[in-house]
Amino acid sequence: MAAPGRTPGPAGPAGPGPAAAGPGASGLAASRPDASGSGAHASPGRHHSEVELRVNGAPHVFTVDHRSVLLDVLREQLGLTGAKKGCDHGQCGACTVLVDGRRVNSCLLPAVAQDGRDITTVEGLADGDDLHPLQQAFLDRDAFQCGYCTPGQLCSALGAVAEAEAGHPSHVTDPGTPSGRPVPLGPDEIRERLSGNLCRCGAYPNIVRAVEDVIR
Repeated sequence: MAAPGRTPGPAGPAGPGPAAAGPGASGLAASRPDASGSGAHASPGRHHSEVELRVNGAPHVFTVDHRSVLLDVLREQLGLTGAKKGCDHGQCGACTVLVDGRRVNSCLLPAVAQDGRDITTVEGLADGDDLHPLQQAFLDRDAFQCGYCTPGQLCSALGAVAEAEAGHPSHVTDPGTPSGRPVPLGPDEIRERLSGNLCRCGAYPNIVRAVEDVIR
């Protein structure tokens, strides 16, 4: 599970429902902050464009520098710091979020290219004080230590479960599995599908068990 690669699938190199937005989100949406996150108004021009993102169920309009990636917009302009900047090269998975339900490495995605998309971060998984079942399973199974990679692990696991339910195979899927049918997620499948999310604390066995708890 510690391999740096991730199983190819419809989600791209990294590969779920709306909830309350993060702190200060509505105010930022109204102010249309510039790419620096300063909150100053900026008009679209040669190097900036206006984009609209629906983040954790709430719409936000930004004027962003064309060089800004989705991770930086989420962290610096919306204050959603759950997704982490780890390697900044799309190899560790700490920045994983869901875009239109598919898991992606947000450190690689130009924010300007996400106009009109639905973004789900770890902050949007819980329903108020009620944790998402996968979040609760991580707690019950002690599936994290320092917690730095945990938001990416959670979002990636949700994306992986959805991919398997949709019938997308991984490198370890039995070739005899009927095409288009849900792929059963045993430990090997879970490890392979989450192989792009690294955990330096080594909590992999309990992460696998937590995912198994949710899909039973």
